[in-house]
Parts: sequence; C-alpha cells; structure tokens
Amino acid sequence: MRIGSREFQTGGYTYVMGILNLTPDSFSDGGSWNDKDRALYHVEEMLKEGADIIDIGGESTRPGYTMISDEEEIARVAPVIRAVKAEFDVPVSLDTYKAEVAAAGIAAGADLINDIWGLKWDEKIAHVIADSGLPCCLMHNRKQPEYQNFMQDVAADLAESLRLAKLAGIGAERIILDPGVGFAKTYEQNLEVIRSMEELKALGCPLLLGCSRKSVVGLTLELPVDERLEGTLATTVIAVMKGCMFVRVHDVRENVRAVRMTEAVLKGGRR
Repeated sequence: MRIGSREFQTGGYTYVMGILNLTPDSFSDGGSWNDKDRALYHVEEMLKEGADIIDIGGESTRPGYTMISDEEEIARVAPVIRAVKAEFDVPVSLDTYKAEVAAAGIAAGADLINDIWGLKWDEKIAHVIADSGLPCCLMHNRKQPEYQNFMQDVAADLAESLRLAKLAGIGAERIILDPGVGFAKTYEQNLEVIRSMEELKALGCPLLLGCSRKSVVGLTLELPVDERLEGTLATTVIAVMKGCMFVRVHDVRENVRAVRMTEAVLKGGRR
C-alpha cells in the first residue's frame, strides 16, 4: 500500500504510527503540541525514534469530548500538515471524520485519512477520499454500544463501512481497518476485541490497533494516563503477533523497540 512517498507491506510487518495531537484537551497529551514549532519539534523527535507515519489530529475524541467547528479544526491541522510535509519526508495521516476538514487536510498534503466513524458520520467524506485517490483507515464505532454478538456485530459494522467505501469508489486495496478500542465498548469488550481482532482479517483488509495509554490499560493496571506505557507495550506485542499492519502510539521509541523485538522472535532475526 502506497502512503505518501512510501510503500508499506500489508502483511508480515508492523509499522508504528506516531500520534501528534494539536488539541488543548486530548486525554493524554492535550496542550503539549498545539503550537506549530512545538509540533514540528515533536515530529522530528518521533522520526528519530523510528516512527513510520505521523497521525495528526485537531479534535479530541476522548470520552465526553466537545465537537469543534470545521473551521477551527482546519485552522489547527492544515498549517501543521503543510509544515510537516515541507520539513520532513514522512507520510502524514489526518485524524478526522469530517468531509470539509478531510478536503482541507488533503489540500495541505495529508497522505491518509483516518476516520474514527468509518465513513458513517459525514456522508460526504467517502467521496472526498475517493476523489483524492488516497488510502484511508476506517475505525469501528457506533452511537449506542448495544450488541447481540459482540465480535460478529463489530465485523458487520466494519463490513458496512467497506460497503460505503465501495459505493463511493474507494478500492479495498486502499483501506485499513481499526477495531476501535475505547469507542462504544465496555472494558470487557475492549479486551475481547484486542484478543480476537484477527477475526476481522476475514474482511480482507489490514488492521491498525490503537490502545496507547487508553482506559483499558488504566483500568486493568489501575494506573493514571502517565503510567500506562508498559500496558500499552503489551498490546503492541499482541498486535505484532496477530499480524497488525500498524500500531498507533504516543511513545514511539519504546513501541518501535517492542515491535522489532517481537518480530525478531517470530521471524528468527531482525528485519
């Protein structure tokens, strides 16, 4: 799969997506990087630590978040996307579920659209992605966390996202799926979707796992946000063992090392 100027293997390797939140209120690092110079410094830091792609978000999607306007979100992300693309040779993902923001991000140089609503919030975003020719990541989410058979329902929800993508003209070869840890799921369901995520490979797309510092780690270990690294690393190792294409993380250096060590054990040597 080509993302930006780089070719990514859709099987056999796990790549690290570094998180850049341009928000004052994200659950983990809100306010840390929402200045262009600090954002560029952090990108440089993540690239030195081994990040393969940078995921830029302008609106917090933590539980109970307040939605901001398209204009405000664009004002946060577009200048930083342009600056990152000017300064660094790295693929950039834009974390948004809004068509207008996606279009502005693509115009600024984004290489992938990461939609936490799997094309279901804004009906126009699928056509924006299709017209751009870019790849996308479609996450599992739903407004009401009510399930009959949890994993079957998650798979069915993602299949509906794939149907919407196909109708808009987005080829399956351009799609990554995210099981949506922390979204519309109980604590036990979050553990189950991590444990059973390989079942979603039957949908025919590579997977991305995002567990970094999330509540499923905090609740399991009874730890605050700033002490969830080891728990996150455990989920990263599981992601590699289950064949995920990407892990989306805050702590790049440690997760890169966990990925490389796990791959070495599985493959009998370094990449």
